[in-house]
Amino acid sequence: MDVLGAIGNTSMVRLRRVVPPECADVFVKLEWENPTGSMKDRMALAVISRAEEDGRLKPGDTVVEYTGGSTGASLALVCGARGYRLRIVTSDAFSQEKRDHMAALGAELTLVRSEGGLTTRALILEMIETARAMSRQPRTYWVDQLNNQDSIAGYAALGEEIWSQTKGQVDAFVHGAGAAASLRGVATVLKRHDPSVAIVAVEPAESAVLRGGPAGAHGIEGIGIGRTPPLWEPTLVNDIQQVSTEDAEDMARRLAREEALFAGTSSGANVVAAIRVARQLGPGASVVTLMVDSGLKYLSTRVYRSG
Repeated sequence: MDVLGAIGNTSMVRLRRVVPPECADVFVKLEWENPTGSMKDRMALAVISRAEEDGRLKPGDTVVEYTGGSTGASLALVCGARGYRLRIVTSDAFSQEKRDHMAALGAELTLVRSEGGLTTRALILEMIETARAMSRQPRTYWVDQLNNQDSIAGYAALGEEIWSQTKGQVDAFVHGAGAAASLRGVATVLKRHDPSVAIVAVEPAESAVLRGGPAGAHGIEGIGIGRTPPLWEPTLVNDIQQVSTEDAEDMARRLAREEALFAGTSSGANVVAAIRVARQLGPGASVVTLMVDSGLKYLSTRVYRSG
């Protein structure tokens, strides 16, 4: 087995201290167990494999993508294992660790400057257009994650793992919406097993566009792109929760100190929303969410910076 065979089959644990009394049990999937420390390894393997299978990607081609970092590191992992050149468009809005990780795995980075280190709609659009221009070069495959249906299939196995690990006893799945592929992929599988499973999307309170609010700047890396993502499927979603950057960061720190679970800001947002759902459902129910990636990707950010 090569390194790509290590993707998936991540552990699930129950939160013990951050969940208040009289709540449902909250379980988290430790997606940092994937090789690059992120759930995005799943989608990277799916999109590259499917592009190879139907001839969109051939030996010697270059792969191009825009990304805040975790997708880039995951694509660098897969492209490195499969022998492709990778060009990544990213930004200083995303952690230095993520950019260094991509570069260490062989990605060639193009940096788009942000407004004060925040994620905005304008930033995402500029990153996309920069990648689009690169994709016009000969023998180039553009992943275009916000529009790539192949990425949804990459998360089907995640849904099956959740169903198996809970022995079919899952009342709600809670997860942030960035490209929305992971939410849609898991939701599709869980709803197929049991249509009564509640699917709850999470977005930044400062940019609550899925609820019809205005786009705004926020600091939750990986979610909240400032518009409804093309892969968003509202018929699968039962509720949408808004979580502020401050609350997401605070929960990430609490998870590290009280649960010994070292995760990023979007994982903090997931848990804040999952606890709300757990309060509504009450004892005896089960809520599942994701530890999206490792806190090691955020050590230089204000979430964990000690000085």
